[in-house]
Amino acid sequence: MLETSARLLRLLTLLQTRREWPGAELAERLGVSTRTVRRDVDKLRELEYPVHAGTGPGAAYWLGAGAALPPLLLDDDEAVAVAVALRTAAGGGVSGIGETALGALVKLEQVLPSRLRHRISALQIATIASAGPGVDADVLTAVAMACRDRQELRFGYRKHDGAESVRRVEPYRLVSWGRRWYLVAWDAERADWRSFRVDRMSPRIPLGPRFTPREPPSDPATFVSRGVAEAWQARVRVRLFAPAEVVRERMWGLHGTLEPVDGHSCLLHLGAESPRMLAFLLAVLDADFVVESPAGLGDHLTLVAERYRRAAESSA
Repeated sequence: MLETSARLLRLLTLLQTRREWPGAELAERLGVSTRTVRRDVDKLRELEYPVHAGTGPGAAYWLGAGAALPPLLLDDDEAVAVAVALRTAAGGGVSGIGETALGALVKLEQVLPSRLRHRISALQIATIASAGPGVDADVLTAVAMACRDRQELRFGYRKHDGAESVRRVEPYRLVSWGRRWYLVAWDAERADWRSFRVDRMSPRIPLGPRFTPREPPSDPATFVSRGVAEAWQARVRVRLFAPAEVVRERMWGLHGTLEPVDGHSCLLHLGAESPRMLAFLLAVLDADFVVESPAGLGDHLTLVAERYRRAAESSA
């Protein structure tokens, strides 16, 4: 059994990871009785953590927002600064920490007093800057909470061609890919897994009922990248004469998927707006290649090669 102080920290961590916890489940996680859980909750309240509880058998506990920021060893100015920094990091400002920053942002905003939320809004930190379209931080946080709490999500959605529809999904995971955020979710009406660009979503609040998670795609990031590549009007399949792990490091932001062939080559399925853009993107990979499909891309490759040749001659 955990010592009291360590157990309180564990209890607080659990309360921050889900919207609510049944008392019996908390007791099982902590290895104590439900009576001990009640006593530990009272101790957290004495420390000014706003822990709420339901009534009756099987009552649940949840961590709410209080009149003051809970004692996270942050004052108001520091809390605002952290929220702003997390929103920036979640937008992809620092490679590799976007999803981690978003998770931390969800925890922080869950307990922020309203006056601090207003200060953040006053700073006009309404969108997350990125190379792609801006994503409203409130939308991103709402979607992240729906994923975390396993609540049905309804939203208006605008497709790439401008067509609009209302979708009802079971959200699974947010994926940061190519400096954009995508939601991987089970589409209830289409009875299939889909990915949605978050900057095209307008979530309906409040969230819908809870759901039992389904068996998800094995790799959400691969699922998103494959879907994005297939959505482009122009697509190409090429064999690159370089190891897949080397090419993958050069592919950041490109709309494609890799299939290792052997230790010296791999297959790339790449998508873009036009065949000419495909020709330019292939040059970024810095590897020899042959085009397996479609026919006709050679004319665009020749055009790009001639443009580079003229530029090289003019700078000689």
